Amino acid sequence: MAERIRVATRKGLFTLEHHGPIAWRVAGKSFLGEPVTAVLDDPRSGALYAALRLGHFGCKLHRSVDDGKNWREIAVPTYPTAPDPIKESDKPPSLDQIWTLETGGADQPGRLWAGTIPGGLFRSDDDGQSWSLCKHLWLQPGRKEWFGGGYDSPGVHSVLVDPRNSRHVAVGISCGGVWQSRDDGNSWSLAGKGLRAGYMPPERMDDPNIQDPHRIARCAGAPDVIWCQHHSGIFRSTDGGATFVEIKQAGPSTFGFAVVAHPGDGKTAWFVPAFKDECRVPVDGKLVVTGTRDGGASFAVLDGGLPHGDSYDLVYRHALAIDDTGETLAMGSTTGNLRIGEQGGTRWSRVNVTLPPIAQVAFAQSA
Repeated sequence: MAERIRVATRKGLFTLEHHGPIAWRVAGKSFLGEPVTAVLDDPRSGALYAALRLGHFGCKLHRSVDDGKNWREIAVPTYPTAPDPIKESDKPPSLDQIWTLETGGADQPGRLWAGTIPGGLFRSDDDGQSWSLCKHLWLQPGRKEWFGGGYDSPGVHSVLVDPRNSRHVAVGISCGGVWQSRDDGNSWSLAGKGLRAGYMPPERMDDPNIQDPHRIARCAGAPDVIWCQHHSGIFRSTDGGATFVEIKQAGPSTFGFAVVAHPGDGKTAWFVPAFKDECRVPVDGKLVVTGTRDGGASFAVLDGGLPHGDSYDLVYRHALAIDDTGETLAMGSTTGNLRIGEQGGTRWSRVNVTLPPIAQVAFAQSA
């Protein structure tokens, strides 16, 4: 079977395919020229989803049931038409971006989650035909203090469904911390104790409500383990995100945006370090991936096949992915470079395709 990768970019959605020794090639493309902010393969139904951010024309969401050959526009999440009571704005909120799409559990046919900017989480139970805002999270009084992390408004970028209990969901918000629900998103509690916001005054650094977790990732085989690439460092939780411990020794830096967890080993994860805050490029112009196999006690610099100088690739939150075996990684950058990391990221190769700036990479269902 062919290995395939979905690549959401500033100018379209691309599917790349690899057959054994044959080089990776573009096997399909959709929405050419249009910004695709999120892509999702649903293994339960075989459907494919793509979210677009079209500026003046707003956000759009599309669904395909034939692997992207044909698409049908479906509903997008919509915010209340009344002014925002928490932010005390005289204007109603509006959808700026669908930042992430995730499926519900295997026991929840039709369930989808959409994390959005300006900070709302939405749920669908009919394959995206309609959406409902998780009002308990939206109406939290603490949302008044949430703020943008990279964007002008806060945004939900990570949605983690517990494989043991689909009603248990954790989300990561920039900048609004880590939240958990144990009842399908009907009620929420603030988690993330132990995260540290170095960009805040000392008396506010430990406040869970204003943290900027750039990305959180759960180990499917050890679901209580959640890794966090935070604006202020790398953190790891072993209690499902309730508390985190900072990992300080992970050179060349602990700043970055992306993190992926090994699908079966709770002690293994990968990151892409960068120089913060103003430059946001690889440290010393050397693109590397760092990985740990002992729960963060030590890290290896994985740079085999990566450029050792004059490389200024930035890897966004959703642009690092791991396959189901835990052996192959895919990494896309703002410069349009797509790279494949074999043998757990110890051997990297650049796909010989020049792509637009990459927002997300994801391993697709086999062809």
